[in-house]
Amino acid sequence: MNVRRTVFFVSDRTGITAETLGQSLLTQFDHIEFDLITMPFIDTHEKASNAVVRINSTGQEKGIRPIVFSTLIDPEIREILMTSNAAFFDFFETFISPLESELSVQSSHVVGRYHSQASDTAYQIRIDAVNYALQNDDGMSTKDYDKADVILVGVSRSGKTPTCLYLGLQFGIHGANYPLTEENLLSRYSKMPDALESYRKKLYGLSINPDRLQKIRAERRPDSRYASLKQCQLEVFRAESLFYSENIPFLNTTMISVEEIAATIMHEMKLVRRVH
Repeated sequence: MNVRRTVFFVSDRTGITAETLGQSLLTQFDHIEFDLITMPFIDTHEKASNAVVRINSTGQEKGIRPIVFSTLIDPEIREILMTSNAAFFDFFETFISPLESELSVQSSHVVGRYHSQASDTAYQIRIDAVNYALQNDDGMSTKDYDKADVILVGVSRSGKTPTCLYLGLQFGIHGANYPLTEENLLSRYSKMPDALESYRKKLYGLSINPDRLQKIRAERRPDSRYASLKQCQLEVFRAESLFYSENIPFLNTTMISVEEIAATIMHEMKLVRRVH
């Protein structure tokens, strides 16, 4: 019988950091199923007490104590949460105390400091990069490809658009994407599309297993030729043939997240992030 545990991500801000760190740890326990609950903006004693009630009632209902990952900064609010009947993992105390010791200085313990220090310049870089991705999505326009840091190519629904958006939002990278359509692949698939010829050094291919592609396309256009397994197999085979013949680096996206795809592209294309 599979073990199932409830996990709370508790934060005085958005909870994204707690989620990211906590889920990175949970992925190492693939034989256990987790019910994930995020509790953001726990920034008062009252909210903290209500959170404890919810955590405890969940434990009583499930018959096993929950797991709590916390990035709470206020020590009094943290103390309230620690009274819950849960396995409590506090990321802030785990890392900040050793860091204070190493730096020989006390931290400020200011809530939201990360966001307050994010400069207007970094914010604008992200916005510009996301706008670039949207304006240069799916081959809608190629006139600004000279401004691209990377141009993703691949068959429809192979992950190009979300990857470009993530590259922009996370790294400030200008990512465009160009679809390899049936017309491209069935006519002269061994030759680079003319629109991409001048940008060979910026090209990076995304591929995907045909059976996975078929399932994704079937959600969009069920019972269509576009979503047939035969069509998916043909397009993927010819797209990868193009990548090999034109010496375009590429990645199979079937089993990896958009975060991993973006990180791989950053590394292999030697791109320099504009924001941190």
